[in-house]
Amino acid sequence: MTEHWDVVVIGGGGAGLAAAVSAAEEGASVLLFESETELGGSTALSAGIFTAAGTSVQAGLGVDDSAEKFFQHYMDLNQWMLSPGLIRAFCENAGPTLEWLIGLGVEVPAAISGNAHQPGLAQAGVEDVWRGHVPKDQGYGLIQVLDKARRKHGIEVIFGTRVQKLMEEDGRVVGVVADDIEVPAGAVVVASGGFAQDPGLVKRHFPDANKAGDSLFVVAAEGSRGDHLRFAEDLGASVVGDGWGLMLPTVYFQRFHHWQAGFPPKSRIYVNQDGRRFMDEDSSYAVSTGIIDHQGGYGWMIFDENARVNLAPGYADWNPERIEEEVAAGGTIRADTIEDLAVATGVPVTTLTQTLRRWNEQLPSGHDDDFLRHRTLRNKGAVGNPDPIATAPFYAAKILPAELVCTHAGMEINTDAAVLGSTGVPIEGLYAAGEAGAGILGLRYVGGGNAVANALTMGRVAGRNAANYTRTSADSAPVHSIAHS
Repeated sequence: MTEHWDVVVIGGGGAGLAAAVSAAEEGASVLLFESETELGGSTALSAGIFTAAGTSVQAGLGVDDSAEKFFQHYMDLNQWMLSPGLIRAFCENAGPTLEWLIGLGVEVPAAISGNAHQPGLAQAGVEDVWRGHVPKDQGYGLIQVLDKARRKHGIEVIFGTRVQKLMEEDGRVVGVVADDIEVPAGAVVVASGGFAQDPGLVKRHFPDANKAGDSLFVVAAEGSRGDHLRFAEDLGASVVGDGWGLMLPTVYFQRFHHWQAGFPPKSRIYVNQDGRRFMDEDSSYAVSTGIIDHQGGYGWMIFDENARVNLAPGYADWNPERIEEEVAAGGTIRADTIEDLAVATGVPVTTLTQTLRRWNEQLPSGHDDDFLRHRTLRNKGAVGNPDPIATAPFYAAKILPAELVCTHAGMEINTDAAVLGSTGVPIEGLYAAGEAGAGILGLRYVGGGNAVANALTMGRVAGRNAANYTRTSADSAPVHSIAHS
């Protein structure tokens, strides 16, 4: 079978689909390789929140925002350790990419959202202007819309095929090898996801994840095996983002993302190893992992019997029976009094009793002078104040960064999503996006929708520029032959 492939895209998740569709919109012929048996990757498993500024959704709610404000917040949160030019390009393209998605059929109503599962505009992280755009049907819905556009453009997908390597001639990428078959192309977009499912690469590029020990669990897609890092090593591409990734704080026994695991009780307090409260218990994961790390890597989540028995049934981790099982197994501590709980957890008795007394004086009355959790609860649309933590017996479970969501080390890209070589010069014909294209996901995860926005925005940028590269290249659109099973 003979076909013309202007662009080959590796990976059929959000970044890969965005790249493929945008390249096809530029008139390029596109072939998409997906290592798994279905499209979607980690995007399909996510809530689909998309963080962006200056959007029609914000305008519909009277929110005054801009890419410049987004850029400033993004850089400040990351302590200006990222390339300002790249981050500005991302912030400027995120809004238009959301509008592009809406034009394709994604639904994000101009309504206030209180959580990651309620379509509308939500608080994504610690920004003062809300930028978290929650789509109807979550990340799965995003993938369905992009897949519909893929089919409309006639973009072929080769499923269950893991690209082995990139083809290179005279310093230029000219195709891929898959199933030992050479597939020439005018340009290649690597959008193969991160490496969270490869323990060896996690140990090498994001060793902090292993601090969770036996509590570590991974929610990234199965295809997140780090192929982009192997490609980078083969080509001598620059790799940035080592040591960075997103770890969400969870109790030690949680093994699933929250929509399967369930949610901890609203009436809970986090204390450090000195028995002092140290954070807003609903603090955004943009900052919460760093806060817990600063407390020696873990804290104690304390709640009471009233909170336990009122947990919603049907979830995998957070339900009344599971807590009883953890107590019986010796992992979760239970005591008849707060004083006994303090002794069992090894924290000072007087400190813990005073800490809990202050929490009970404030949160059930709707205010929190110390950590302002009442504001967070309001922004999340919580109904009613937390109950007092006062009904024996009392429980304590360790909370620590243990849920590995995404990894940030990958091929360094520039503002065109072109991959850079070790000297900082772009490698001709090679583009990357999502977790594979590094430099945007940084030291601090900006908040819900950071990874999805990065994947789809830079995927769109990569696809468009890859198509334009093939058009301007002297030997673009050669005739290629590929065998199909």
